[in-house]
Amino acid sequence: MASRVIYLVRHGEIRRDDDLPRYVGQLDVPLSEAGRRQAGELARRFRATGLGTITCSDLSRSLETARIVGEAVGLEVAPRRDLREVSLGAWEGYALREIEQRFPEQYRARGEDFAGFHPPGGESFSECSERVVRAFHEIVRTTQGDVLMVGHAGVNRLLLCHVLGMLPANLFRLGQDYGCCNVIRCEGSRYQVSVLNGGPPDLRRERARAASGRHRRRASEASS
Repeated sequence: MASRVIYLVRHGEIRRDDDLPRYVGQLDVPLSEAGRRQAGELARRFRATGLGTITCSDLSRSLETARIVGEAVGLEVAPRRDLREVSLGAWEGYALREIEQRFPEQYRARGEDFAGFHPPGGESFSECSERVVRAFHEIVRTTQGDVLMVGHAGVNRLLLCHVLGMLPANLFRLGQDYGCCNVIRCEGSRYQVSVLNGGPPDLRRERARAASGRHRRRASEASS
């Protein structure tokens, strides 16, 4: 069975009015100029990867990141609502310290149960995990070749937890920087994470590794 690669990318940096950590969730926040540069760097790295499909969240920060790569590699982008970031409901747009001050009991409950807690009008990470894992398997099942998926920090962490056999409650043990790339090797129903929260140098090494593997397989087939 042919091996495939799923490149799971976080969108570039977003535009902010201040430096306060905020609950963004499904607010449609655009990329900053720095975020567009990060997307451009990703595009340069993906030109030589031979992607077959590009899909992404339909929120503008992921969609723009995906389209910048798509223009570089000559592929249309397929946005999906089910790859959106976790919905944080009434908390969206507020700074973390504002929520802690205004809703201390809710804030404490979230810290005690990251997977199960959902803000008013929002969804829990467990609910989000069900949504995005279902989308992930559908994408893998209905596409061919290597796939680029442009998601969000929470979405990517939950997908990585799924692939690594970790519970959603452990998602914050995994880093996801703006513009990072995770590399998931797929063979049938088996998955292996070969790059986690990687940057451009990791993509270069991964391409070299993939090319070496293809060369070894061809040599083996030729001698059999």
